[in-house]
Amino acid sequence: MQPTQSDEQMADGLPQPEKHKILNNLLKYGIPLVITVGLCWLLFHNINFSEMMEIIRRDCNFWWIGLALVASIFSHVFRAMRWRIQLRALHINASLWDTTLSIFGTYAVNLVFPRLGEVWRTGYIAQREKAPFTTVFGSMVADRLADTVTVLLLTFVTFIIAHRQIVLYLSQSGDTFRHIADLLTSPWLWAGILVLCAATWWGLWHFRSNKHVAKLFGIARGLWEGFAVIVKMPHKGRWLLLTVALWGCYFMQLYVAFFSFPLTTDVVMQYGAIAVLVCFVLSSISMGVPSNGGIGPWQWAIIFGLKLYSDNIPGLTEEYAGSFANLVMGMQTLLLIVLGLFTFAAISIGRRKLKPSAIN
Repeated sequence: MQPTQSDEQMADGLPQPEKHKILNNLLKYGIPLVITVGLCWLLFHNINFSEMMEIIRRDCNFWWIGLALVASIFSHVFRAMRWRIQLRALHINASLWDTTLSIFGTYAVNLVFPRLGEVWRTGYIAQREKAPFTTVFGSMVADRLADTVTVLLLTFVTFIIAHRQIVLYLSQSGDTFRHIADLLTSPWLWAGILVLCAATWWGLWHFRSNKHVAKLFGIARGLWEGFAVIVKMPHKGRWLLLTVALWGCYFMQLYVAFFSFPLTTDVVMQYGAIAVLVCFVLSSISMGVPSNGGIGPWQWAIIFGLKLYSDNIPGLTEEYAGSFANLVMGMQTLLLIVLGLFTFAAISIGRRKLKPSAIN
């Protein structure tokens, strides 16, 4: 509950703290919602919905979609197992059941309130284990930071492996994209990026006594300390294996889904797993766009990835790619809703069972 404000504070309408709270809520939830709605509108307004449904009805093999969803569930369990290792290093002995529920709940909450899911899972584990919120939050930040590092590494490796196909597509897609392709292959671009990074670091270090720069260094130091826990904690080897298993499930989820449609199957048959890897990396990067559960950006990333490999596959139009992307995202969203309902039902039942023992 907000503290009572004085008449002077209320004179200009809402009190200043309340204004800031409203603005923060708009930034946190309003902008992602607008982005989601906007991208979905762009996605669907040029697509014949009845044609999309006909493509899905005619071509989709839902057994492959079901197998992809099984891989998705395993990815959540592996993430829970990995986070549990980090929590134990901080002397927080959460059960695998609780950590798994926290992961299921995280993604469900993110569908409604982007990024709030991470706060929810932190609060849930902190409450269950009577642990400090900040300690649990630090482990969650380290968990997400590890994902960021993984995506960066995958992006770097994928660009090296598939850069010819990417540059070829861009060079054939009009003058603007041709200029982008030339820019990406220019050594001057990469030299300029290195110089810019070096100059930025020198400037920040030179003015490190400035309060704003010092705050940035403080944030960076805190993130590094959270990540350094992973390096120092026991069972690092198991943590790395679970990271590989987690991201392997993410990749297999998309790889298996490609076999649900004949033309996306042709993509795999002609170009191999590299084509799926390119789509996977693009979709992983798209999850950084603030939106409700990645809805909107994810489909755009998949459609763009499929365009890179559509020249030798007649019929793989934007409408067909959109049908595939929308179905996969739709089924994944439905799974997250079901897992979220299961999670909150399990938590509610668990609390009811604890009440009699608490009274006794």
